[in-house]
Amino acid sequence: MLDVSALVVIALASVVYLRCYQHVRGTAAAGRGQVWWFMLGIAVWALATFSAVGVYAPVLFWVRALQVLLLLLVAPFLLALGRPLATISAASVSAGRVVQMALDSKPIRVASSPFVTSVAMLATPWLLYLTPWYVASMTGPVAVVTRLLLVFVGFGYFYARLQADPVPRRFSPLVSIGISVVESLADGVLGVVLWLGPLIASDYYAALQRNWGPSMRIDQSIGAGILWIAGDVLSIPFVLVLMRQLGSHERRRAVEVDTELDERPASTLWWENDPQLRERFRT
Repeated sequence: MLDVSALVVIALASVVYLRCYQHVRGTAAAGRGQVWWFMLGIAVWALATFSAVGVYAPVLFWVRALQVLLLLLVAPFLLALGRPLATISAASVSAGRVVQMALDSKPIRVASSPFVTSVAMLATPWLLYLTPWYVASMTGPVAVVTRLLLVFVGFGYFYARLQADPVPRRFSPLVSIGISVVESLADGVLGVVLWLGPLIASDYYAALQRNWGPSMRIDQSIGAGILWIAGDVLSIPFVLVLMRQLGSHERRRAVEVDTELDERPASTLWWENDPQLRERFRT
């Protein structure tokens, strides 16, 4: 069944972004290649929702794991690289004011902090797989909302961590790199739990009466591997971007320090501040 809600959101996001990008194209607000990153994120989002991935996600555990990975990690990462908030703000003065007002509000400052977004990113897969949410999210309205929520949580995470768009408060990329180390361990633990633990939603999958493909145990083991290994592999580009940002941050900081030192008046020798010694050395 076609996910009309996702189709509308994807189409609306694409149209708004492309129209805004046309207004700022050729200016400093239009970074090199950002439109390609954003549209690639849209393509991955559509692939995870409307292709065979979306069709077989309610049937096979490993396909569902792949869909979660695409919606929670891959598509949001690419969308965040497209700098949508910066593009919208630069394209319209009124839109820029709205974005700035939102960034100045306390709820947005709290919700977009690295701590809150990281907790949401870490908690979402655990809650999805280890609670009744998993079965409920397979079909119906809950499935539609879940897919949109995964993209929303993922985008909020990468928005706060990449800081490519305007953010309420900027942090050093070193903070994001440190958080990534902790997150990689948490992702690995979830993979081990799904790999060695009991079958997830066994009654649901048994009711499908699937007589083809891998067994439920092998199916879940493959899905656990996708969440664990593929998740770590896909995090490499993210860490590389953070390392590049850290280098740029340190260079900017060095320039600021040099400028500040150049603007200070030249310091005198210590003995020039003593009246007696100053007169003695002058004579």
